[in-house]
Amino acid sequence: MTMWTVTHSKRFKAAVAGAGIANWISYYGQNGIDQWMVPYFGGTAYDNPAVYDRLSPIRAIRDAATPTFMYVGERDVECPPAQSLEFWHGLKAMGVPTSLVIYEGEGHGIRTPAHNHDLDARVINWFDRYLGG
Repeated sequence: MTMWTVTHSKRFKAAVAGAGIANWISYYGQNGIDQWMVPYFGGTAYDNPAVYDRLSPIRAIRDAATPTFMYVGERDVECPPAQSLEFWHGLKAMGVPTSLVIYEGEGHGIRTPAHNHDLDARVINWFDRYLGG
């Protein structure tokens, strides 16, 4: 939702996206849990690619302006790191302040205490930087 929001609203001064989805078409082929999307989108990405494409945040990347920090686990099969990397690259190309951390050995949730501590510090620093903490 964060990736969608920062490409469709100028309301926020800063954002953090954890394990996001930037491109529903490529996500369909990258993740390990694709069947949940079929009823939501009215078919597979192969049956109804226009819907998947229209709803992909990456398609509106030119409208992004919100500084966005992203993080994801290296082994996340639910929201693969490639999704965050694609969005990070798009934000960089648009000149939007962004940062990405891919936590080694982590899955969909960040569970290692050291990684949790690092993530907490990064999120606080991100919001302090853009919200004037």
